[in-house]
Amino acid sequence: MLLQRFFSYYRPYKGLFILDFSCAIVAALIELAFPLVLNKVIDDILPDGELKWIVMASLLLLLLYIFNSILDFTVSYWGHMLGINIETDMRKESFSHVQKLSFRYFDNNKTGHLVSRLTNDLMDIGELAHHGPEDMFIATMTIIGSFGVMFYIDPTFTLLIFILVPIILLLTIIFGKLMSKAFRQMFGDIADFNARVENNVSGIRVVQAFTNEEHEIKRFKVNNNRFRATKLFSYKVMAWNEAISGILTKVLSLFTLFVGAYFVLQGQLTNGEFIAFILLSGILLGPINKINMFIETYPKGMAGFKRYIDFLETAPEIADRPEAKNIEVIEGDITFNNVSFGYTDKERTLNNIHLKVRPGETVALVGPSGAGKSTICSLLPRFYEVSEGTIKIDGIDIRDFKLQSLRAHIGIVQQDVFLFDGTVRENIAYGDLQASEEDIWHAARRAQLEEVINALPEGMDTLIGERGVKLSGGQKQRLSIARIFLKNPKILILDEATSALDTETEKAIQQALNELSIGRTTLVIAHRLATIKDADRIVVVSKKGIIEEGTHDELMNIQNAYYGLYTAQFGLQI
Repeated sequence: MLLQRFFSYYRPYKGLFILDFSCAIVAALIELAFPLVLNKVIDDILPDGELKWIVMASLLLLLLYIFNSILDFTVSYWGHMLGINIETDMRKESFSHVQKLSFRYFDNNKTGHLVSRLTNDLMDIGELAHHGPEDMFIATMTIIGSFGVMFYIDPTFTLLIFILVPIILLLTIIFGKLMSKAFRQMFGDIADFNARVENNVSGIRVVQAFTNEEHEIKRFKVNNNRFRATKLFSYKVMAWNEAISGILTKVLSLFTLFVGAYFVLQGQLTNGEFIAFILLSGILLGPINKINMFIETYPKGMAGFKRYIDFLETAPEIADRPEAKNIEVIEGDITFNNVSFGYTDKERTLNNIHLKVRPGETVALVGPSGAGKSTICSLLPRFYEVSEGTIKIDGIDIRDFKLQSLRAHIGIVQQDVFLFDGTVRENIAYGDLQASEEDIWHAARRAQLEEVINALPEGMDTLIGERGVKLSGGQKQRLSIARIFLKNPKILILDEATSALDTETEKAIQQALNELSIGRTTLVIAHRLATIKDADRIVVVSKKGIIEEGTHDELMNIQNAYYGLYTAQFGLQI
């Protein structure tokens, strides 16, 4: 089943596969023809003493060598193109699959493991795709062909030589199984190694801030040594395989030389036939070496392919229903009806949430950390799937929207802004990839970013570094707001968008957010309660669910949960 799945990737490249395979077969046949031609030259042409026939035979051999070189080039270049094409298709398929996976998958899997699947695994699969079927078929055909030609020349001598071949092949299979086990372990270690490096590089500022470089080096050393040990074991197996195979193949050559010389002395073989046998035994070593190489390539390639298939078969937790539709226009009416959710099956984060948000209304979610405010907002764009209950927009279950359609109507501004390594323009344009230059600038002005851009060395074309490292916190936040202005969604989620900023910057960002909220249904998560005093409604969320809601003045008057949060934050005595 796995092999059938593997060979399905050859279908788009049938022509290339046939070209590669055909050239390899013809090249193998020509190689078998060399000893026969040489046999005729030594036994028939040389004794006649006719120089012109010797010259013609030599020219024929030269032409065969040239033609064989052309075939070898074709097999090497176009065959590798076949492997690269398959590898590229697999990489595209796996990257596309990454885009479909839900947040829960990334919560539970390391980035380094994903990178390993997209790089190391697929490179070995590409090599197997090129060399695997071709080498095995050609090796088998060459062994059978060599046996046939040898048997035609002298059956007894041939049978004596072929006693050693099964022994060599048996050892090859045994070592192949050992290498398969070693390479499976090595792929896992490579993934862990990549994850450790990625984790360290991403958090290098934290590492250096806490002066924990030595601690990180020790942790890296564990992964590095484990990777080293596994790799050494795999190469030890390979070395034993090569050493024993090398001894046996040399024994085969010496055996051919000794027995052949004896048969010549006994008059059972001619000189030409003896030379042909020596050449054919050398040719016979070629396919045995190919099988050895295949035994090395196959475990690595198939271990990588197995991991690749396992990854592709990881079903996206969040997917479109068959009857899901594209909803082009929405009003922004949101209803949470008896919604419960847990990140694991053992524990619920939300229980029986009932919440209605009218079109154009701004609703603030407040409460202690861990109460589920961000979780409520993550359920709306279906980053996670509700465990129970329904969420509706304009009376339509969000699961009846196509995912792309649903998320197109929702804009999110978070505290932890993610920016791509590129220019200011590219990051703003991420909100609408078809936006014009005028639209991009208009969004920047509305986000109060114009002065910042003009002050940058290259304006819109300034490179901001990985995750926007060259910008301040306020500049990053404005850029993310400009991106949302460009997207122009009907529903807006502000997840503690100003909590990490200084007071002056916060006021400027708050002005931009206030403008952004105009005409949009807005959910605001805030710890700084002063920023949400003017919200149309404030909802207090606890681990028990929603415990109260109303305007700022209403909630302060009833002196309950919100009153406690507000007075605790500002030290008021009312």
